[in-house]
Parts: sequence; C-alpha cells; structure tokens
Amino acid sequence: MPLSEDEQRILNEIEQKLKESDPHLAREVSSYTVYRHAFRNIKWALVGFVGGLTLMIVTLSTSFVLAFVGFLVMLGAAMMVERNARRLGRAGLNSLSRRNPRSWRGIFGDPGRRLRERLGRQEED
Repeated sequence: MPLSEDEQRILNEIEQKLKESDPHLAREVSSYTVYRHAFRNIKWALVGFVGGLTLMIVTLSTSFVLAFVGFLVMLGAAMMVERNARRLGRAGLNSLSRRNPRSWRGIFGDPGRRLRERLGRQEED
C-alpha cells in the first residue's frame, strides 16, 4: 500500500532533518543494505577457510592433531559461507552487482576512507 502525500511529506522532512543534524549517520544509513552483513560474514569465512587450509598443509607432516584442527576450521568456514550465501540469495547478489564492477573498494570496503574520516574528526576537536 503506497504512502499518502502527507505521509510522504513527513518522511521527507524527517530525512532532511537527519541529513542536517548528522550527515555522517545519514550517509552510513543510506549506504547500508540488508545484504551487507551476510556478505561481510562470507568474506570473513573465506579468510578463515584459507587460514584453516594453510594450517592443515603446514602441520600435516608434523602434527596430525593440528592438521585435523585446520580441517575443522575449514569445515566450519565452509558451512558459514554456505549459510550466509543462502541468506544473501539472488536478490542480494543482484544488489551487490549494481555497484561499479571496477570499484573493488565498494565491495571490500574502503578502510582508507574510514581512516581519513576518523583522522578528520580528530583534527576538528
């Protein structure tokens, strides 16, 4: 059910006041999607998978127990990727692919921008 003109006007006023009072929060809220959390979990699970694989390969000839721990880490990370990929779904992949494909910073985050914002805030105080 679409919003009435009055409701739409009220929402626009609230949005405008938010942009005026806290532009940083408004930018963060507007850039956040429902699928961002699942995609972040997938990235961390892939890091864990590679770490478990590395642990397993490095310790396989010296310690069977550590190699098995590496395998369990890999298994847990793979299950986490699968679970979050189901949460992400086709709509989430379409949402992520709408970004500029050449901009890997948009997909993997932009820590440099965040650092510049933090340093900029400290200089203002």
